[in-house]
Amino acid sequence: MILVVDDDRLMRRSLSIGLQDAGYRTETASSGEEALAKARLIRPQLVLLDIGLPGIDGLETLRALQQSLDAPVIFVTARRRELDEIVGLELGADDYVTKPFDIDVLLARVKAVLRRAAAEEGRGGAEIPLLIVGDLELDRAAHRVKVCGRSVALTPKEFQLLAFLATRAGEVVPVADILSNVWGPDWVGEMQTVYVHIRWLRTKIEEDATHPRRIHTVRGVGYRLTPADKDDPNVA
Repeated sequence: MILVVDDDRLMRRSLSIGLQDAGYRTETASSGEEALAKARLIRPQLVLLDIGLPGIDGLETLRALQQSLDAPVIFVTARRRELDEIVGLELGADDYVTKPFDIDVLLARVKAVLRRAAAEEGRGGAEIPLLIVGDLELDRAAHRVKVCGRSVALTPKEFQLLAFLATRAGEVVPVADILSNVWGPDWVGEMQTVYVHIRWLRTKIEEDATHPRRIHTVRGVGYRLTPADKDDPNVA
């Protein structure tokens, strides 16, 4: 079941028809409040969420959904400003599509996100639940992060990114590998997404984000996660 959230009646109808023709079941909502109520009832596998909603906007709706629903979210928005797109992804949305778009493009994004979500769920039982890198502790079962014993709140995507770096702690991880493993092999967005998420992670787990001691940039290659007490003159 896919929940389509948009205040434009024609857009809701068009998206629903396109998704149903592709074999998906759909439910619709015209506001953030209605979306939250329906999500609690139908437990959708995916949410297509417009940013410019009346009342509770799409960003606030996403925050609320994350408290009660473990399902991927794709922003569908008419706002072309890059800031909105980046903020949406920072909050944990899995992808975004900017209006106007071709329905085949949207269907490809939907298929990729659902496949990625299914793969992550399938891998869940094989994961090492607790990852420790110096004073950084990630509990994947509880989805909690501690730095020096202090709990740190991360968005779902920030958590996935940090967990992936932690599984390869001490290694230089290329940006392409990060995109493939965290955003999925079907990701069609920009590498800028990784840079932005790294910047936000640093503001949360580093004492000074401008002089990181845990997440290091290896210029021209990628990133390396190390214990905070290790210094490397070759990285920044």
